[in-house]
Amino acid sequence: MLLARSRLGLLLLGALLTLLLYLLLPAARRSRPDEGKRAWRAANGTVRTGMAAGEPPVFYREAPAAAAGPGRPDVLFLHGQAFTSKTWEALGTLALLAGEGYRAVAIDLPGYGDSPPVEMALTAQGRRAFLDRVLQELGMQRPVLISPSMSGRFALPFLLAHGDRLAGFVPIAPVGTKDFTAEQYRTVQTPTLILYGDRDTGLAPQALQNLQHLPKHRVAVLSGAGHACYLDKPEDFHRALLGFLRQLK
Repeated sequence: MLLARSRLGLLLLGALLTLLLYLLLPAARRSRPDEGKRAWRAANGTVRTGMAAGEPPVFYREAPAAAAGPGRPDVLFLHGQAFTSKTWEALGTLALLAGEGYRAVAIDLPGYGDSPPVEMALTAQGRRAFLDRVLQELGMQRPVLISPSMSGRFALPFLLAHGDRLAGFVPIAPVGTKDFTAEQYRTVQTPTLILYGDRDTGLAPQALQNLQHLPKHRVAVLSGAGHACYLDKPEDFHRALLGFLRQLK
């Protein structure tokens, strides 16, 4: 009986110590809910939502620049197949750029998030026209276009046809790069940051092989990051993106 009581006392003491350690742990080290089962740090800032006019309408999230600096371009974020515009809000990217004086907007592509599907998204010409309409409805003139993964199906046709209407282009291991020739890429004069994670051994090498024909490109590789490198290494991603934006004229 005495032995049983001793063991019970030790168990209770252990449980009490565990509870105290948990309560004393810094909040930054505790797990928190996230999107896509990944952890990230969200920056402070106000993000508003809306529907861009048109038929059909397009859902967007926007972080207005707190104090827009002269010559700073707008930044439009697309998203990958497993994500939506919410990704860029939760990651803190929209608020971070707004704090640096950039108007940052993220949209839900057709059939994703709160944007209804559209028939025009079935062809490359339709996807190019879709982005053209979105830019007009959002009042974005010569923005920087951020295009990860699946969104390359939208961004690349637009880049090849209207590269002069973009202040910059940031492809993050996009799909569809092999659909265009080296000669087509060489005609594009848009400043480009080819960005990817070094653990992405699928799409990233293929995209780099094709996109390196863009005359005004530079490359940023995030060490230890996979295909969605911006989620694996958000601070490194933000540092590379801001560095690119600041050198644009």
